[in-house]
Amino acid sequence: MGGAVVDEGPTGVKAPDGGWGWAVLLGCFVITGFSYAFPKAVSVFFKELMLEFGIGYSDTAWVSSILLAMLYGTGPLCSVCVNRFGCRPVMLVGGLLASLGMVAASFCRNVIELYLTTGVLTGLGLSLNFQPSLIMLNRYFNKRRPIANGLAAAGSPVFLCALSPLGQLLQDHYGWRGGFLILGGLLLNCCVCAALMRPLEAPRAGAGAGAGGPGPQRPARRLLDLSVFRDRGFVIYAAAASIMVLGLFVPPVFVVSYAKDLGVPDTRAAFLLTVLGFVDIFSRPAAGFIAGLPKVRPYSVYLFSFAMFFNGFTDLTGSTASDYGGLVVFCVFFGISYGMVGALQFEVLMAIVGTHTFSSAIGLVLLLEAIAVLIGPPSGGRLLDTTHVYQYVFILAGAEVLAASLVLLLGNFFCIGRRPAGATKEGESPKPPADDRDNRDGVDSREVEHFLKAEPEKKGEVAHTPETSV
Repeated sequence: MGGAVVDEGPTGVKAPDGGWGWAVLLGCFVITGFSYAFPKAVSVFFKELMLEFGIGYSDTAWVSSILLAMLYGTGPLCSVCVNRFGCRPVMLVGGLLASLGMVAASFCRNVIELYLTTGVLTGLGLSLNFQPSLIMLNRYFNKRRPIANGLAAAGSPVFLCALSPLGQLLQDHYGWRGGFLILGGLLLNCCVCAALMRPLEAPRAGAGAGAGGPGPQRPARRLLDLSVFRDRGFVIYAAAASIMVLGLFVPPVFVVSYAKDLGVPDTRAAFLLTVLGFVDIFSRPAAGFIAGLPKVRPYSVYLFSFAMFFNGFTDLTGSTASDYGGLVVFCVFFGISYGMVGALQFEVLMAIVGTHTFSSAIGLVLLLEAIAVLIGPPSGGRLLDTTHVYQYVFILAGAEVLAASLVLLLGNFFCIGRRPAGATKEGESPKPPADDRDNRDGVDSREVEHFLKAEPEKKGEVAHTPETSV
């Protein structure tokens, strides 16, 4: 989507779709890798933490849970900060907080201090980096945005494959305290990525206007725009994403234990996650490339729905695996579907809500997903404790993801399926308000309001409007 990003800069700035945008994409790749892989990489130190503090696995696992909860749950706070101060300053502060949390954790004397440092402080820092990086990616890319999202999302499996062995190496050589200290220094690279997020500037109107004439001004916006809930597309997406997260992360958590339950040796069981991550690395850019094809992009919402359906169906079939070979096949197909979901989820949100409300929309969606993240894996664990049957866990996860795909598919088809008839194509000017009266049933009220406000601001220039993708 073109246009100015919501946090800073004047309206009417066209996305360059390249140039410095590739540096922004590199920064987003690194930030995404740290944000999603770090909570999993920290689990490498759990055994040593249990011995150090004399606690159980459940107490130690709260470190990763709090970190994830902060990453997702502080979305609205991050939206407010971005809309108030801009992306780059927020990311610089976030990088410092993430690093400070891990450095402080290396001096902890009890597990409560570990919760506050690694969980709260580092989690907040990663959140203040992750969300603004997506906003800047949205600002720099329009036509190439799907493939840019896919490449950025590939940072998650790449960093997971790198950080987990690195964490084990650091623990073996320096212990958990030395490992945390080095990882804290590594997180300072988030500040380097923040420095890459150079804001776009509006073209100058002319030399004469440089001294006294003000340039185009961005309209005043709320720090947290709750008006996105009036958009039916956003409400449907938020509901589907929340249901999806209930089951999306459950299979990777239990697949290794599932293999061990079948009598598979520990080393071969752990290799399943390597297979899943390797396939995921290539699946995300491929999904972004497919979503960016001209004939596919207008229907990216339905492609996202298919990705969720594929993932849920894979979970259901994975529950029938009775040997190691069956679990390897499951991990291959799960990696494909999981990568598709990862590459498309924020691309679709960008397409639905538009550039002007994206920072608020992603914060609210992440808050809703935070609740689901705290419910999903524990509910799977409770079901396993009750039944002692791993198949039921996979069936539950598959049913939840399948339900999410149906919510998104049916919601878009029946509630807003007529919107393309009234939507403008990219590069075309919006029709006058009088013409909209004849097609009121086919146009969303949010789009009409946006068109009415955009015309006087642009003074006759071509208006770059986001695609509805439905």
